[in-house]
Amino acid sequence: MQIRNIIQIGLCVLASMLVGCTGSKQGQAGSQADQMQTIAPTSAFDADSAYRFVSDQVAFGPRVPGSAAHRACGDWIVAKLRGWGYHIIEQAFTGKDYFGKSIQGRNIIATLAPEATPRVLLMAHWDTRAVADHDPQHSRRSEPILGADDGGSGVGVLLELARQHAQEHVGVELDFVFFDLEDGGNNGDNDSWCLGSQHWSKHPHQTDYQAEFGILLDMVGAKKAKFYWEGHSRAYAAPILYKVWEEARALGFGDYFISAGGGAMIDDHVPVIQNRGIPAIDIINHNPHTDQGFGEHWHTHGDNMNIIDRKTLGAVGQTLHTMLRNKYRK
Repeated sequence: MQIRNIIQIGLCVLASMLVGCTGSKQGQAGSQADQMQTIAPTSAFDADSAYRFVSDQVAFGPRVPGSAAHRACGDWIVAKLRGWGYHIIEQAFTGKDYFGKSIQGRNIIATLAPEATPRVLLMAHWDTRAVADHDPQHSRRSEPILGADDGGSGVGVLLELARQHAQEHVGVELDFVFFDLEDGGNNGDNDSWCLGSQHWSKHPHQTDYQAEFGILLDMVGAKKAKFYWEGHSRAYAAPILYKVWEEARALGFGDYFISAGGGAMIDDHVPVIQNRGIPAIDIINHNPHTDQGFGEHWHTHGDNMNIIDRKTLGAVGQTLHTMLRNKYRK
């Protein structure tokens, strides 16, 4: 997770590739949620399984690109997905790490039916940060972090969604993309972040790849997490943003999914919007009303399994699990 610039953006954004002004829809969110008829999910999202997937990643140690732990974890992700029957594409690319050194990145793309339509894009980053630049113990700031939440949690939820999708089709094809080299950037240089999504969005695994929409998960496992409407999501993908938050509220997860504006994040969904023209949203733990914003564990050695909560993983996973079934049920 990069130190994201929280920027003030107008919600009536002129965008040639996507929908422009969405601000007029803000007032509709509450009434739409009241009118929504929720269909009980055919199966429940398994938060315990997602938690184990997070723990399994953390057991490798910090997954810093170029390290043995990083390679082993990537192989483990691929093996899991292949074991569930997914077609895997591993996309190699060259980027730079936190220290400016050239490094090899590895995006992992998984799908069950590459040619089927409609399609939805589900995303997370699987690398972890090479430095603990916000750790309160200054002597340990040069050490890499475990990234249980920042990296691990999004991957854990996606893997459980992928496992269940392989067992029970939701009515839409899901593409799972695990981006690399997201978290090695430097503050003040926006282009140094999100290198995996920058590369994939310009060189997708399929020529002219498109999806109806995309959903990015980033830091979705911490206790008492708060997910506000992220600014770029609201500007470019308001319909799906509001639908996800409405579903969460209908399921009783309104304490996590806050129907109010947060900051605009430089995150993996931004290159997807800019370079592929896919409306994408970011579900990210960020509270604009706190000084830290991302939680006290962000970019510290406190980002370990102690802060991961099954209830938070379950709230995110069940919301997406149910929303996709409701939206695409036949």
